[in-house]
Amino acid sequence: MSQRMKKDKDQELEMEVEPAGEKKRDVRGNLVVGLDIGTTKICCVVGEVFQDAVDIIGVGTTPSLGMRKGVVVNIESTVASIRKSVKVAEDIAGCDLESVYVGIAGNHIKGFNSPGILAINNREIKQADVQEVITAAQTVKISENQRVIHVLPQEYMVDDHTGIQNPLGMTGVRLVTNVHIVTADIGAVHNLVTCCNKAGLEVADLVLESIASAKAVLTQDEMDLGVVLVDIGGGTTDIAVFYEGTIRHTCELGLGGHNLTNDLSVGLRTPLAEAERLKEDFGSALSSVIKTNHVVDVPSVGDREPRRVTQKVLVDIIEARMVEILEMVNRELLAAGQKNRINAGIVLTGGTSLLVNLVDLAEQIFDLPVRVGYPNGIGGRVDDVYTPRCTTGVGLVLYGRDHQMNGMEQDTGMVHKMKGLFKKIM
Repeated sequence: MSQRMKKDKDQELEMEVEPAGEKKRDVRGNLVVGLDIGTTKICCVVGEVFQDAVDIIGVGTTPSLGMRKGVVVNIESTVASIRKSVKVAEDIAGCDLESVYVGIAGNHIKGFNSPGILAINNREIKQADVQEVITAAQTVKISENQRVIHVLPQEYMVDDHTGIQNPLGMTGVRLVTNVHIVTADIGAVHNLVTCCNKAGLEVADLVLESIASAKAVLTQDEMDLGVVLVDIGGGTTDIAVFYEGTIRHTCELGLGGHNLTNDLSVGLRTPLAEAERLKEDFGSALSSVIKTNHVVDVPSVGDREPRRVTQKVLVDIIEARMVEILEMVNRELLAAGQKNRINAGIVLTGGTSLLVNLVDLAEQIFDLPVRVGYPNGIGGRVDDVYTPRCTTGVGLVLYGRDHQMNGMEQDTGMVHKMKGLFKKIM
């Protein structure tokens, strides 16, 4: 990915003079950019990638206009919002951004598991065999309006030997794989790519947001033991299940933090902007811990006087919707047969995960340990992104890092296929 640095000679000389004790890198790393185009915000994260580290060097976050439940509903508004976010990130990072890894979400996303089988006739397994067995796993019928965006190998089996992560060099009669396939609506893909192109950006790859977020917040131990990532954004709630080190299940729910805000707006008869402020200032996921005599001022619509409402009434509204979202997640895990494999618990992330007492409510509903996930594994401007709101943006940078350094072996062939798709639909 070619991003152009805008440092003049004087700036380069300034960079050479560093305070004593600070680490100075002799070479400049490759730039990787993650673009999280969400329902409520657009977050552009610029990472400088070195062999042993990723430094965040620029972040731009602006309100999102033109998106609903993870899907573009107004191209011009979305393009304008993207440009603003990218411009802020460019100014901070001191570079021109050209290519981005873009997160995709929405209830049009479908995920399912599929097996593939290949006869290898007692010879050594080569990379071409691995590619072929993965291709065999992809030969499943999907809806005409859906396109594959991820093929993620879960494990391989050589003859009777199971649980193999890399079969290269092994010998056997039969090679079997199980993969997790993720598809997206072709129209939603087209609109998302169009918005990026109109904003002057090339899409390096589309990445399911829960897969990106997992790279930023989950530990290897959690993924080995069994963990569920629940990314509660503004318009959607994204679910990803991992165990034995690989992804096992994904799902998208069309509810998120904006539903809480809308419920407050309707229930308290107050403008959406005021409902959002009330949610942030006085919101909680548990009404049982709120004092019944605590009163807040609620602005009214039009020229009516503000009304005084108890905080408990406000929190009752939030709790009802939050219970609905978490119970939907729990039912999805049970229906998919994944609940009994979650030994490391639940990790909540996304802006709504900052809701007060949400961890306590989630532990009651899931009957599992719950924590809030913050981005990790990065350096540089960490303070600018150390919030669940930036999880996807940081995760997209880490995904792009892996893609550039390792050829993204675990997402075989999708980048080239999606680029071909982009050309066809543009």
